[in-house]
Amino acid sequence: MSKTKIGTAIEFAKNLFTTGALFETTRKTELEICSKLSREPNKVFVEYGIGHGNITLQILESIAPSSKLYAFEVNEEFCTYVAEHINDDRLEIVNDGAENLSKYVKEEVSGFVSSIPFTFFSKEKRAQILKGTYDKLEKGGAYSQVLYSKFHFKLFEKIFDKSELKKVSRIPLEYVYHCEKN
Repeated sequence: MSKTKIGTAIEFAKNLFTTGALFETTRKTELEICSKLSREPNKVFVEYGIGHGNITLQILESIAPSSKLYAFEVNEEFCTYVAEHINDDRLEIVNDGAENLSKYVKEEVSGFVSSIPFTFFSKEKRAQILKGTYDKLEKGGAYSQVLYSKFHFKLFEKIFDKSELKKVSRIPLEYVYHCEKN
């Protein structure tokens, strides 16, 4: 394991209830979670939970040069780290929680990518975040979430018009929930 991966694991462990993970997502998951993002120009995207920016980089690689990405993160250290390591004018880092989406994002959103730890949130907070996300999502837009279990899938099915679950890796066990608004 590289020195960077060990440092990330320590930082994630210190912030387990914020990150919901001990390790960064796998490369396969990064690609899968971004697979539903539109490549059309001038679109707006949102990421919930930037960690050290590995998914953020994949989002920026996946979207058009004229698009914009709002990246929400409650951990100020993670925000600082990503601001220092990712230099891209399309990226706006928001040091706040996903439940405050409408405070910062006024446009309709084409796609959401999330790695926030729903397991550690109250039932009310989970529903608030997903309902606010659905309301902000444009028709035909996608929401993709990585989680380490299938436990919350019924909640996603209740809120979104179409939902599917994809098992991406075994160690660590990662699932990507792909949802759409019709």
